[in-house]
Amino acid sequence: MRIDLHLHTNASDGQLAPAELVRTARRARLDLIAITDHDTVAGVEEALEEARRGGDEDAAGEADVARTIVIPGIEVSSTHAGGELHFLGYFVDHRLPLLTDFATAAAERRRSRIRGMIELLARLGIEIEYDDVVAAAGVGATNLGRPHLARALVARGYVTTIGDAFERYLGDDGPAFLPTELLTPREAIELIEAAGGLAVWAHPPRELVESELEKFVEWGLQGLECHRPRNTTTTTHHLLFAAEAYELLVTGGSDWHGDWHGPLGGFSVGEHQIEEFLRETGILG
Repeated sequence: MRIDLHLHTNASDGQLAPAELVRTARRARLDLIAITDHDTVAGVEEALEEARRGGDEDAAGEADVARTIVIPGIEVSSTHAGGELHFLGYFVDHRLPLLTDFATAAAERRRSRIRGMIELLARLGIEIEYDDVVAAAGVGATNLGRPHLARALVARGYVTTIGDAFERYLGDDGPAFLPTELLTPREAIELIEAAGGLAVWAHPPRELVESELEKFVEWGLQGLECHRPRNTTTTTHHLLFAAEAYELLVTGGSDWHGDWHGPLGGFSVGEHQIEEFLRETGILG
């Protein structure tokens, strides 16, 4: 089994529409994926419908014989000590008004944040218009994020790649970074629980695991994202040890947003790496 439990669509700041993401995952022979857009579940239903259809033909007319299971999810942003921490919610009920109301408020806060980052860029002599970011996000996008701003910087010629934009300006330590003023970590975990989901700490910073994990577990955290393409072996081992110490479920995913992260399916985890998560959630008997 090939698995990726951390994928983004253009419902937030990913490259592909939800149905196309599922088709691409199917062609990449991913057996199980999770749709985990930032602060929205707007792409989940389309992805689930595509997964139910299955068996489509690819662009070359070759039948896709594999089926891809889709887990409905969300990645909830929180602010903590002036930075961002993210929590993945798996198996949330994406139809709940609780989540759609949260997503509406989050989208407005994200739009305000982008305007603030544009102002910071202007102080650096970089002239980007809000409409440039909207255009980079694509038709119908409402949940604007840093990748959209990065694409606008590329389009305007200020940087050559999205990675360059984050390295020079938009990363967490960059001169144009602003945190998303949303929930506290406790509120994020409790929101996921209230939506019927399983809360997992996404890409947890190693130094914060030591200082914050016990508290998050007390608030209802159920898992740690231990397997990631950019983790060092030492980091992965450290996270696995922490997960075992607190009896947490282990997950893994690419955090794929688009081709700039490499091909979808280039990173996956195996059944044996997250077996307890699969059994706990009923995917494995």
